[in-house]
Amino acid sequence: MNVYAAGLLISIIVYLVVGSYAGRKVRRLEDYFVAGRQAPTLLIVGTLVASLMSTNAFMGESGVAYAGNPSLIILLTAINGIGYVAGALYFGRFIRRSRALTVAEYFGRRFDSRRVQAVAGLTVVIGCTAYLVMVTQGTATIVHEVTGLSFHLTLLLTWVGYTAFTLYSGSRGVVITDTMMFLLFSAVAFLGLAVVLEQAGGWSEAIRQLATFGDKPGIISWHGVVGDGSAWNTPLDALIWALILGVAWSIVVAVSPWQASRYLMARDEHTVLRSATITAGMVMALYLVLMLCAAAINLIKPDIDPAQESMIWAAMNAMPTPVGVLLMAGIMAAGLSSASTFLSLCGFSISNDILRKNEGEDSSQLRNSRQTMLFIGVTALVIAWLLPQGRLFWVTYFAGTLFASSWGPVAFMSVWSKRITEAAAFWGILAGLLGNILTNGELALGLADLPVILDPILVGLQLSYLTIEAGASKGRVSAAVNRQRAAVHRVPVAERDAGK
Repeated sequence: MNVYAAGLLISIIVYLVVGSYAGRKVRRLEDYFVAGRQAPTLLIVGTLVASLMSTNAFMGESGVAYAGNPSLIILLTAINGIGYVAGALYFGRFIRRSRALTVAEYFGRRFDSRRVQAVAGLTVVIGCTAYLVMVTQGTATIVHEVTGLSFHLTLLLTWVGYTAFTLYSGSRGVVITDTMMFLLFSAVAFLGLAVVLEQAGGWSEAIRQLATFGDKPGIISWHGVVGDGSAWNTPLDALIWALILGVAWSIVVAVSPWQASRYLMARDEHTVLRSATITAGMVMALYLVLMLCAAAINLIKPDIDPAQESMIWAAMNAMPTPVGVLLMAGIMAAGLSSASTFLSLCGFSISNDILRKNEGEDSSQLRNSRQTMLFIGVTALVIAWLLPQGRLFWVTYFAGTLFASSWGPVAFMSVWSKRITEAAAFWGILAGLLGNILTNGELALGLADLPVILDPILVGLQLSYLTIEAGASKGRVSAAVNRQRAAVHRVPVAERDAGK
């Protein structure tokens, strides 16, 4: 066993021990689903950042930056950071008042409808399972590169690692291990950038060399590398793509289940607002560091293939061994944190939102939740086993932005619109979901060649909003739905603290 493999093994053991300790304190459904609703700011920030910064950030998006487009990812991130603050102000603090166990359950309560809850839960299962598959593959790739074991064996080992502590401890364990992983990969990201820039001759020299880099001309221009060999033909195409994805991801971080569900765990509404603001700044800083680091790796080795393994190569070949070990552990931590989040969300949605809720004791419902979580985990493992590698970036972006299309309009209108009916919410979610999936399917099968302004995200968003408007114009809001909207606008007595 080499020193890198030892570092990964030690970190996994630490997470298992912490998850086991946290699992001992799980007694009620609220402990398992929403960490007892007592998480402080640090834990909410930790889990928000960790669940976003998966292997896609350290491999998929860093691969795009290494290939020649760091500025597009930075621009995209700058825009989507707005979603954290807007999401907390205009959605997150209101769903916390509902006392729901999941975001899908909030939709069900808000519209007094089991079918709205079920279709929202179905969206969670589709989107988060796709994300879980990609994160599992990405994390297994790291272990494969480090240990030399076969990819399928490392896939199984990775799956066992994150499933063990997630299945036992639920959200209570996830938020603690997420925060540990967040602190680790944040520290090593900055450390890794410093080492790579030093290898390239220092900050000023690295920027000068990148500005005149002949192999990838324009790598640090505002649009990056475009034209032949790039995903974008012109600078305008690249800019439109970054703007569309930036807006879409601002909606994702505002309302998606792996982000908004963290506000259900917060100690109070002030924690929600503080956490969202800190997270926006932290995510922006981390992406600036990672994208610049990935671009600068070109100055050490410009021909890494596939590009998504550029950070792994740098950790094992361009950094002092202790720094490389920490960076590899940090990259794996990013993958494990996201995997545990997506696995828990899928299990929660099947047991709580799609299947009819068992009205028995908490112990029986906890058992059902763990069984469904294990089922979805095995399903994700099988898909990851059979699916070809190398599509981490694009599949992750499909899975994430699925929620912008299906949930975006309904989420904000559920708080701020007096006109949206139960039927409008149900068909709006379904229309956005199908619009995004079908358009992506056409592109994947080569049945259509749509301009960037007809991105599947925008198609789904427009279909969702138009469907909601059509439903609202023909229906009438029931008295029960009106009461639910009024309830989320009432500030709880516990939140009326003049000092805060």
